[in-house]
Amino acid sequence: MAQVELIMPKMGESIMEATILRWLKKPGDKVEVDETVLEIATDKVDSEVPSPVAGTLGE
Repeated sequence: MAQVELIMPKMGESIMEATILRWLKKPGDKVEVDETVLEIATDKVDSEVPSPVAGTLGE
């Protein structure tokens, strides 16, 4: 089974880090393409991080 890393989307050149606010899925949950996996916050905006692929969430 291939593993795919979940990468924070680019949010502008001045935003270099974010804080995870909440995981919406847990390890073992099935996810679809573009389904929201977690919510993040930066100093400028809150955002959702979608799954780039369909599959089962690992750790």
